[in-house]
Amino acid sequence: MRVVIAEDSVLLRAGVQSLLADVGIETAAAVDNGDDLLVAIRDHRPDLVIADVRMPPTFTDEGLRAALAARKEIPGLPVLVVSQYVEGSYAVDLIAEGTSGVGYLLKERVADVADFLEAVRRVAGGGSAIDPDVVAQMLSRSRDPLEALTARETEVLAQMAQGLSNTAIAKALMVTQGAVENHISNIFSKLGLEASRDQNRRIRAVLTYLDSTAVHA
Repeated sequence: MRVVIAEDSVLLRAGVQSLLADVGIETAAAVDNGDDLLVAIRDHRPDLVIADVRMPPTFTDEGLRAALAARKEIPGLPVLVVSQYVEGSYAVDLIAEGTSGVGYLLKERVADVADFLEAVRRVAGGGSAIDPDVVAQMLSRSRDPLEALTARETEVLAQMAQGLSNTAIAKALMVTQGAVENHISNIFSKLGLEASRDQNRRIRAVLTYLDSTAVHA
């Protein structure tokens, strides 16, 4: 088996290469960004791609976008995503055409070497290996995203949608500013809004609220 690895962490990249080499799996190329990943896939036509989602330069979705582009060029190309985050929307894109040769594991779960290598072989052989948390988030996308919020968190989000600052929200709801900040942190977490360099989580939370309320209007 020959694989191409895309991981911006030097230590993780070297660690995966070493694990694979120990069981006779050749690493055809190991890169640290999405552009080089696509080039490596075209050059080496590997049996499996192991890719992180977030890589340079923006650390958003470069790795997965490159893998998805490669699957369009090489239908059925096995791809195993190993990410620190549950990227529900990207996971949906990855398996939109079926689960054959697709895997999505969370890095925190890849603690058992035997399990990881078994997932590598399974995906390379045309099977699937999807982390339970990824499946749960994908299923939750079909439900109202606001269902996970408490009544108070929904109130805070409604105030945010009106353009109020944290201080103004605290005054309107007669709570402390610290309480408002805690509620907002919980809202971000429950809506799956991870911090990123080019997106404002507050705006994204408000858009989610507006979309949900429009559907139920």
